[in-house]
Amino acid sequence: MKSLKLISSAITMLICFVTFAQEKIITGTVIDETNVPIPGVSITVQKSKKTTQTDFDGKYTIEAQTGDVLIFSYIGLKTQAITVQKSYLINVKLMNESSQLQEVVVVAQGVVHKKKSISYSSQSVQGSVMGVALQNSSRQRSTPRKVAQESESVSSKNEPMYIVDGVKIKAGQMAQINPNDIQDVKVLKDTDATSAYGKKAANGVVVIATKGDIYKNLSEKEISNKLKLVNVPQPNEPNNEDYNAFVENAFESPKTAPLSTFSIDVDNASYTNVRRFINNGQEVPKDAVRVEEMVNFFKYTYPQPQDQNPFSINTEISESPWNAKNRVLKIGLQGKNIPTNDLPASNLVFLVDVSGSMSEPNKLPLLKQSLKILVNELRNKDKVAIVVYAGAAGLVLAPTSGDEKKTIVDALENLNAGGSTAGGAGIELAYKIAAENFIKNGNNRVILATDGDFNVGSTSNSDMEKLIEEKRKTGVFLTCLGYGMGNYKDSKMETLADKGNGNYAYIDNIQEANRFLGKEFKGSMFAIAKDVKIQIEFNPKQVQAYRLIGYENRKLRPEDFKNDAIDAGELGSNHTVTALYEIIPAGVTSDYLNQQPDALKYTTVQESTNNYAGELATIKFRYKKPDGNKSIEMVKVIENKSISLEKSSDDFKFSTAVAWFGLKLRDSKLITNKSSEDILKLAKQGTTNDSEGYKAEFIRLIESAKQVY
Repeated sequence: MKSLKLISSAITMLICFVTFAQEKIITGTVIDETNVPIPGVSITVQKSKKTTQTDFDGKYTIEAQTGDVLIFSYIGLKTQAITVQKSYLINVKLMNESSQLQEVVVVAQGVVHKKKSISYSSQSVQGSVMGVALQNSSRQRSTPRKVAQESESVSSKNEPMYIVDGVKIKAGQMAQINPNDIQDVKVLKDTDATSAYGKKAANGVVVIATKGDIYKNLSEKEISNKLKLVNVPQPNEPNNEDYNAFVENAFESPKTAPLSTFSIDVDNASYTNVRRFINNGQEVPKDAVRVEEMVNFFKYTYPQPQDQNPFSINTEISESPWNAKNRVLKIGLQGKNIPTNDLPASNLVFLVDVSGSMSEPNKLPLLKQSLKILVNELRNKDKVAIVVYAGAAGLVLAPTSGDEKKTIVDALENLNAGGSTAGGAGIELAYKIAAENFIKNGNNRVILATDGDFNVGSTSNSDMEKLIEEKRKTGVFLTCLGYGMGNYKDSKMETLADKGNGNYAYIDNIQEANRFLGKEFKGSMFAIAKDVKIQIEFNPKQVQAYRLIGYENRKLRPEDFKNDAIDAGELGSNHTVTALYEIIPAGVTSDYLNQQPDALKYTTVQESTNNYAGELATIKFRYKKPDGNKSIEMVKVIENKSISLEKSSDDFKFSTAVAWFGLKLRDSKLITNKSSEDILKLAKQGTTNDSEGYKAEFIRLIESAKQVY
């Protein structure tokens, strides 16, 4: 990030995008024929002459309107003109020009063209020389990457030699030279190169002279200390997002699998991430679709609890909209709505990723605007600290009272992006600060805001899982806020939230930040019950087979239900949680049932002597108080009373429509009807109680997805 002024401009552009439908912030990546990102590409809006350039990852952001023509140009590559359509994401591949370029000598005063023709590109594009970008030292990047565009004859196998102030350096170190320190740069080729530097210079030499000979007479080690090496890996595709793979739940028989056990899931990151893909006109990665998170994005009209328990239990049974012979059981929990003034004091630690990968407008600038919304909800008795991490972790704001909003906001505004990503060190420090300021019977929480791209220290999901499991023993809760696209690491964010007494949201725009951190502040930030588990036993007299829809990553073993050492999900104030089971009734012929196993020789399944004809299932819940260690159990019998889909509640219709759409996006093999029109029809029947317009937005998503699916 170049300056605070540039970030302010980016934020202004983002707000304009949200406010005015005709204005868009177009983003994308520009690559060459070998799929290598190209820095320094010029992008111009033809009619307005607005212009920008790609960064060192080949990424760009520019404001334009539908119908505008974007011109992509780069020396030595063919210019492309692309018209802005509905998508907000435009990725471009530029092809090589067939003509050869002249050799270029770049000096401080300008560019001198020699007459000698050469077979590789030598150019000056805002501090880049012969395909090597000279990056300002204050703008470090978060992950190893190709430093700049190389032409066909200059590859990792035959790259030129690099000399600075008479000392040979490595290619990756070129990126760390401050352009303001350069006096001149010369490119030597053929005999000019070998006569001066020997046979090792057969592929050419880039000769740099700095003002004052900064690096003259330094040893290789001393230069390495000054110019931290930037690795140059093999090129990757621009889109490098990461999702945990899983297989959808299959049908099970209550005779062989009598108990179904799982943890609740109040996260809704998958829905907002799916929304981002569809709004960008992209196909949604199957593993990005977690059906339960899509269903739980929406609020349903369940009654408040009437007893001492922190949530009410609500069930409904009706026809399956996608498999006509089957039934769907909906289970809904409604968390108790606690008045804001009665909520306990909060001890919050904002853990903010300020690494180089966070510099894009939909990352750190949006993150800062998001946290301002949360700050606005704080009371005098609340306190906030801010920890940041990039190359290292540090405390930038000591615990500060919630009534000192200007101090907190000013600290957020001063955050800049740059450096690598010491995620593990950041987590360690944030939990340390939270523990030192722990409020007994209070709301102690770390709020991690990042694109999830941990690449220094503990990087693997298993390492992060062990770390966060250890930290949850402190009694500090965790909220994960995900930002960005292209390198987004959903798998790490989900792991952290699942294992750290946490919840997880993906913030794709300022409206979502306002929903999750403003309107739903109490549900997002204040747990009223933790380690909430559900176990259901289906009556084999009534149920031939069942399957849990979604919750694949939340399933538990039957014995985990009563094991208080096993972690499960948290329920917030006024939060709702919905789970759906698809049921194949007894006596129904189904293509989804596996062949029955042979009779067991050593073990028999005992049939109950009781008929329980009026019962479909018995459902049990276990939960702990936020500061408790022992679970409390609740039991409810579900009567075998099914109603027609037409007579089902609006909540049933809408929640099953959302699940249906999610199953379609995952290309589920367990649904017969995949008609978008039928999904739309059912969803529209359940759009009552939509004061915020989220259900109407879902209708538009289904319609938009028709273009891709």
